[in-house]
Amino acid sequence: MTKGVPSVSVKYAANGSSTKSNELGMRAMQERAYEKRGEQYLLIKSPPASGKSRALMFIALDKLHNQGLRQAIVVVPEKSIGSSFNDEPLSKHGFWADWTVQPQWNLCNAPGGDDGKVGAVGKFLASDDKVLVCTHATFRFAVDKFGIEVFDDRLIAVDEFHHVSANPDNKLGTHLGALVARDKVHLVAMTGSYFRGDAEAVLSPEDEARFDTVTYTYYEQLNGYKYLKSLDIGYFFYSGSYADDILKVLDPTEKTILHIPNVNSRESTKDKHREVEHIIDALGDWQGTDPATGFQLVKTPVGRVLRIADLVDDEPAKRDKVSAALKDPAQKNNRDHVDIIIALGMAKEGFDWIWCEHALTVGYRASLTEIVQIIGRATRDAEGKTRARFTNLIAEPDAAAEAVTEAVNDTLKAIAASLLMEQVLAPRFNFTPKTAKSGPLEGFDYGEGGYDPNKENVGFNEASGQFQIEIKGLVEPKSKEAKRICQEDLNEVITAFVQDKTTIERGLFDEELVPEELTQVRMGKIVGAKFPELNAEDQEAVRQHAVAALNLTQKAKEIALSSGDDMQTTGNTALIDGVRKFAMDVRELDIDLIDRINPFGEAYSILAKTMSEESLRQVQAVISAKKVQLSPDEARDLAKRAVKFKQERGRLPSITSPDPWEKKMAEGVAYLARMKQEAANG
Repeated sequence: MTKGVPSVSVKYAANGSSTKSNELGMRAMQERAYEKRGEQYLLIKSPPASGKSRALMFIALDKLHNQGLRQAIVVVPEKSIGSSFNDEPLSKHGFWADWTVQPQWNLCNAPGGDDGKVGAVGKFLASDDKVLVCTHATFRFAVDKFGIEVFDDRLIAVDEFHHVSANPDNKLGTHLGALVARDKVHLVAMTGSYFRGDAEAVLSPEDEARFDTVTYTYYEQLNGYKYLKSLDIGYFFYSGSYADDILKVLDPTEKTILHIPNVNSRESTKDKHREVEHIIDALGDWQGTDPATGFQLVKTPVGRVLRIADLVDDEPAKRDKVSAALKDPAQKNNRDHVDIIIALGMAKEGFDWIWCEHALTVGYRASLTEIVQIIGRATRDAEGKTRARFTNLIAEPDAAAEAVTEAVNDTLKAIAASLLMEQVLAPRFNFTPKTAKSGPLEGFDYGEGGYDPNKENVGFNEASGQFQIEIKGLVEPKSKEAKRICQEDLNEVITAFVQDKTTIERGLFDEELVPEELTQVRMGKIVGAKFPELNAEDQEAVRQHAVAALNLTQKAKEIALSSGDDMQTTGNTALIDGVRKFAMDVRELDIDLIDRINPFGEAYSILAKTMSEESLRQVQAVISAKKVQLSPDEARDLAKRAVKFKQERGRLPSITSPDPWEKKMAEGVAYLARMKQEAANG
């Protein structure tokens, strides 16, 4: 039996702005990136399907023709993505040059392994030709063989940049670090993921600081589409075998990519072929295989014949035939070509099927990057497609099973992923302290009564998809790096916070939790570890901005869901209205108030609605059993906050205070005093 979680449904204006082209043939994101074409190091963060490949073509052509660079090398993670950089007649749409790659220099199309291709890179470097396309692996081997000096005065463009990491074991990350240190190349890095490298940083902080960033948000992308108006994100729990219950979440009338679980995962039955057969059987009566495409033909109970592409089949001839049929350029705009794609480890990054309305994923995915990429399959704009959704189907934890702890962890991680996706889909937050000099910003709508000088205001600019929110007592970032983090990288901070196991366990299941233990102490610790180069004031500014972004999104979601319409009838402003309503309902929007919100409160209430009461109790018991007393580290963090409290109030926190946070700080001071006393007594 499956139970649905109230899905978060984000509505968009669909005003067409992100799909319109200027006189040079550039869409909004490409134009923004092209404005930065003179930068030596450029990082483009933009959702799947926003046109990063073409943005790179415009920038590369300018660097080759106008900036004196000798050649451009485009590096992609896998061969199939190389087709994104095929010849483009850009002049047909108004640009001053065309993008051309000589056939022998698109090494993604060349036969053979990386050994022969490395030799081809050497020949290209010695030639007068301008553009080469190769895989990350080929580029790594070429650097190993030829050294980094041979790439001087060239542009290196790295697509799907989140594959790189600063981990010393990541060869591509090491090579890029060396290229930046030598400072003789231009680098353009592109990623559709907001969680670069997931747990690993992509570049060292010093290297990253040298990059100029172009950010194009999901909100801008989807708000500017012509057809797609809403995107739903939901997770569902099931018990038993997922294949038995699949039709409770899989609608055969929707164009769907179904990612079945990895055979090593808890959700897998360990027989992937039987799972596919089971799903096909649940959909209807098998009618045979289409001889031209290799698609399975299945007749549903209402008499419709579904065309199903099975990418799970291990037989190379069959799978290659299906894969080739899916990539057939003649069928790209044919909505009826295929109805459902069943995949395992395929049809994710770089897979382009504009008609996909539902990305249905069975089992928890460890990588947030992977989740973003999967969602990106459903967020293409296509005529007649007004709604898209992502569903994560997760096994309900079973206390009788040996793997209950693993199941609980998967559940927590799925909730973390959902919180992060809500953050990614929200408009961009710009926070400013409320002062006597504060005033309205041009182009921002401050709601019915307009800007109120006596209150904290929430302004929204629909064109840029940005909030401007005044918060009393907010610390502003001072250094250039802290300002960059607050503008560009709050989601990176929030990612580290909600993925922290202790944080999410306590936030969801510790009934004695004082929210500030998470928002101030845990978040403070995470910011300190992530950005040790920042001074204490800048670390506090980043902490406050990250907590404000997370908690305001959660409060807005709570208000929108409590309106009883599951965010369906509130137009494209549900989240915007929610943030504004929360700010209006409180006496003052100040940082202390925001710190007093448990960031996981709304996630828990959703969990309580969907998971069976027994399972919820079991999860609570598993987590409570691991509860630990205050650690010396936490006591020190609390004592630091107590010193700040004393500076502000002129007294130390009291252990008998009715305020739980003041009491907690006092406990930290008492714990340290006790430790000192015990050490002195030997």
